[in-house]
Amino acid sequence: MTRYERMKMQRRMQRRIRLVVEERRMALALPPPGADPAFDPETTVEIPRPAADPA
Repeated sequence: MTRYERMKMQRRMQRRIRLVVEERRMALALPPPGADPAFDPETTVEIPRPAADPA
């Protein structure tokens, strides 16, 4: 088996694994890793003004 064939096979396996993982995640309705479910990007965040430092 050539190096090219091995790489091709490896890529195919990775793709299949990725698909299975995604399928299971959807089936279990789990949020994707790294997603913060409590975070809403549409919310307005007030940035506190820095205290005047008399230095």
